[in-house]
Amino acid sequence: MRNNSEDYRKIFLSGVPLIDTRAPVEFAKGTFPTSQNLPLMTDDERHKVGTCYKQHGQEAAIKLGHRLVDGAVKDERVRAWVEFAQANPEGYLYCFRGGLRSRITQQWLHDAGIDYPMIIGGYKALRGFLIETLNEAAEQCSFIQLGGLTGCGKTELLLQLDNALNLEGHANHRGSSFGRHALPQPTQINFENALAIDILRKRAEGINHFVVEDENRAIGSCHVPLELHRRFVDSPLVWLEDSLDSRVERILKDYVIDLSAEFTELKGEDEGFPAYAARLRQSLKNITKRLGSERYQRLADIMDQALTIQQQTGDTALHRDWISALLSEYYDPMYCFQSERNASRIVFRGNRAEVLEYLSQ
Repeated sequence: MRNNSEDYRKIFLSGVPLIDTRAPVEFAKGTFPTSQNLPLMTDDERHKVGTCYKQHGQEAAIKLGHRLVDGAVKDERVRAWVEFAQANPEGYLYCFRGGLRSRITQQWLHDAGIDYPMIIGGYKALRGFLIETLNEAAEQCSFIQLGGLTGCGKTELLLQLDNALNLEGHANHRGSSFGRHALPQPTQINFENALAIDILRKRAEGINHFVVEDENRAIGSCHVPLELHRRFVDSPLVWLEDSLDSRVERILKDYVIDLSAEFTELKGEDEGFPAYAARLRQSLKNITKRLGSERYQRLADIMDQALTIQQQTGDTALHRDWISALLSEYYDPMYCFQSERNASRIVFRGNRAEVLEYLSQ
C-alpha cells in the first residue's frame, strides 16, 4: 500500500484523482479540479452529528454517525469509494483536516479489501498550500500585462504563449459587462485553486515570468488575490492594436454567435435562444447609467431588431450595428483614457504579430 501523503506539491503537479469525503455543502464552497465528492455523510447527517457533538461530546457524536450511516446506506457509500479506488489506484482521499472522516473511510475501504491512502492534513492543508503558492508567486515572479481596446483578441493571443495566465479562462468570464457565459462561474475558492495550480505547474517547468491580461481585479464574481493583482498593475504594459472592423467581427463571434450556441447546447433549441437573448439584453441594461438613457434605448432597439432577425432567419449581421456603436461610443473612449493614464507603463505597442513576437522573446 502507498503511504498517506503530505507532499502537496507532488499531488497537484501529478493531477491525481482525489476522493473528497466532506459533505456536499462543504464541497460546493470549494474543492480541487481533480476531486470527486463521495461524502461519508450527507449535509443533514453531518448537521445532526455536529449538533450532537456540541451537546454531548465526541463519543456520542461518533455513535450517532455510525447509526446514521449503517446498513444499506453504508454499503452504497463504500461501493462508490471502491469503484473510485479501483478506477483510480494512484489517487488519494481526504476530509477537512485529515481526521476522523478520512480514517473511517480508510477503515471501511480496508474492510472491503482495498487499502487507499489519505492526504495528511486534508482539504485545509491542501488549500493552505495553494494560498501559499499564490503568495510566493506575488513575491518571487515577474509579470507583464497585455492591454488593448475591447475585442482586440487579447485572450486569443495569450493562448499562444506558454507563460500566460488565462485569468478569464479560470474565471469562466470574459471580463466585461457582456462577459458571462451560459454556464456559471466557479466559486472564489475554486478560481483561486485553479489559478494556483496553473502557476505551480508552470513554475515547475521553470517559468517565473508571466503574461497576464490587463484586467480589473474583479472578473465577474471572481477576484484576483489582492497581492497578486497589485503586482500585475505595477508591471510593464504591452498594448495590442487592432482595427474597429476586426474587433466588431471578433465580438460578434464571441458574444453573439458563440454565446447563442452555448445556451442552445445547454438548454436546447426551444429554451436556449430566449435565455441567450435575455442575457444579451440584461448585459446592455446593466450599463444603462454609464451609457445614459437615450443612448441605451437607441442601442437596445437595434439589439432587439437584431435578435428578432437572428431568431427568424439565423442571420446575425444586424448585431454589428449595436456592437460597433457600443465600441466607438462607450468602450473605446474609456479604454483610451486608461491607455493615456497608463502611458508610462507601456513598453511596446503593435499589431498581433508584432506583439506576439515581442512577448515570445
